[in-house]
Amino acid sequence: MKKAIDSKLIKFYLYTGLGFLLLYSFGEFFEYRDTFVRRVINSIFLVSYLTLLNYIFFEKILRLFRWPCKKNQRAFIFLFVAIQFYTFGLFGWRKLWIQLGIYIDYTPNLSFLRGVAVHSQFSIACIIFFAIVRNIYNNIRLREKNNQLRIEKKEAELNYLKSQTNPHFLFNTLNNIYSLARDKNDLAPESILRLSKILRFMLYETGGESIVIDDELKIITDYIALEKLRYDDSLFVTLNTDIDNSKQSLPPLLLIPLVENAFKHGVSETRNEPFVDINLIVKQQQLLFIVKNSIEETATEQEVKENIGLSNLRRQLALLYKDYDLSVGQENAVFTSTLRINLTSNV
Repeated sequence: MKKAIDSKLIKFYLYTGLGFLLLYSFGEFFEYRDTFVRRVINSIFLVSYLTLLNYIFFEKILRLFRWPCKKNQRAFIFLFVAIQFYTFGLFGWRKLWIQLGIYIDYTPNLSFLRGVAVHSQFSIACIIFFAIVRNIYNNIRLREKNNQLRIEKKEAELNYLKSQTNPHFLFNTLNNIYSLARDKNDLAPESILRLSKILRFMLYETGGESIVIDDELKIITDYIALEKLRYDDSLFVTLNTDIDNSKQSLPPLLLIPLVENAFKHGVSETRNEPFVDINLIVKQQQLLFIVKNSIEETATEQEVKENIGLSNLRRQLALLYKDYDLSVGQENAVFTSTLRINLTSNV
């Protein structure tokens, strides 16, 4: 299969050749003002020849060299041929256009060897110029490629984390519905309907990079309503919001893990006066999300263990934001999750 031509690389050599022509012509302008235009035309023929030759030299010949050197016989042959084109070839190219009456010869008495030497210097200057610009260009492309790889890696990891979050969320919700169905609770059909609504939202609304805070609150509200079906009136849930811009963008399902954690590992294990207290404040693109829930009080203080939902959320935050803080802790039978995000600090 033939290798596709890199159009960006072709453009680079054309633009670099034009840059060398302009630089060289700038010097001639002050020295040969009377014949400047004709000399620029002469230079166009020489630079066009060297631009093509430099492309072959840098992109074809130099790429043939390998380590160890004993394997480079073929590369050295091509290098020798290239030197002839840079020296005798360039002078011969000039002679060709002189014979055709297009190239104006301003040094008719120039000897052959002297002419080759002068034009070899022109070739060397052109090679050095191309080498410097090419090195800068390659470094820029390498940085762009590395940045692209980092972006792709980040997107792949975020997609993986999302692929973990959704089944984890679904698994917990199905467990809730199962418990209702097992007890032959009349609320089981309603819970399935609410789950269907949530899944429809997750399928069609959370596929992009972001959603507005209003939509995130809708899914939180629906999830709370679904969870409350499992409990009697003893469960006390509050949701307070203070948002200056409800259309502020947010990664989808970023807040739901903390709410889910409050029910899954808090309320479900609390026997007396279970509660969930949720507060969302968004002011001047600074988000503060505090979730408090009851836990079963123990005689000894236990170490807080992060489940898959919290660990997943922590990694997503690291990939999405530079300025954030997620802290969890428990005190006096109350578990508190606090999330702070500077929404302008996107990675």
